[in-house]
Amino acid sequence: MLYGALRQTAAVLARTLCRPTIEGRENVPATGAVLLASNHLSFVDSVVIPLAVRTRQVRFLAKSDYFEGTGVKGRATKAVFSSLGAMPVRRNDARGAMLSLELMLERLREGEACVVYPEGTRSRDGRLYRGRTGVAHLALESKAPVVPVAVSGTQGVQPIGAPVPRPHPFTVRFGRPMDFSTGYDHLAPGKARREITDRIMDAIHGLSGQERASGYNTHGSED
Repeated sequence: MLYGALRQTAAVLARTLCRPTIEGRENVPATGAVLLASNHLSFVDSVVIPLAVRTRQVRFLAKSDYFEGTGVKGRATKAVFSSLGAMPVRRNDARGAMLSLELMLERLREGEACVVYPEGTRSRDGRLYRGRTGVAHLALESKAPVVPVAVSGTQGVQPIGAPVPRPHPFTVRFGRPMDFSTGYDHLAPGKARREITDRIMDAIHGLSGQERASGYNTHGSED
């Protein structure tokens, strides 16, 4: 109930203030598990992607700080993030990162739609960084289709460091679903995860047209 009301309000504001362009929405399955693998330019990516999907709730990971505030502001922040489908996680170490993957895998096994950012954190320079293999782990373990997603313009809606969003056009493109449920048993697990991740990043690049970086994004996660 609250999720629907907040989503509708946010959608109206987004259409009015940001004039979004949504492409390929029909590529997102209406039911069943699906992993939305996206590039990452802004904090608001986790808001605009669910808004662009429209037909179903989309889960995403958010740092636990947003759920642990006190007072009126803290309770309001927790209510908003919870209603939008956020899952609180601590990702400041390897154990936290693994727990994050397990939490998302549970949701996928329950038939939900989840957003994951293979780059790990937001790109500060607009380039598309090498993907980390957690996305392939989720795809292989859940057998869920992977829909590549490209956002553009969201860094103008809320640049890194900006406290609140601002009016700015943005685009969300959904690519065709990718099936990794079979065909990788002959490969060593690490090699399979790397190959799948690289294929997903190629698909994201095909949608976004970003300049590619040769290495990983080493900036700490701020989401």
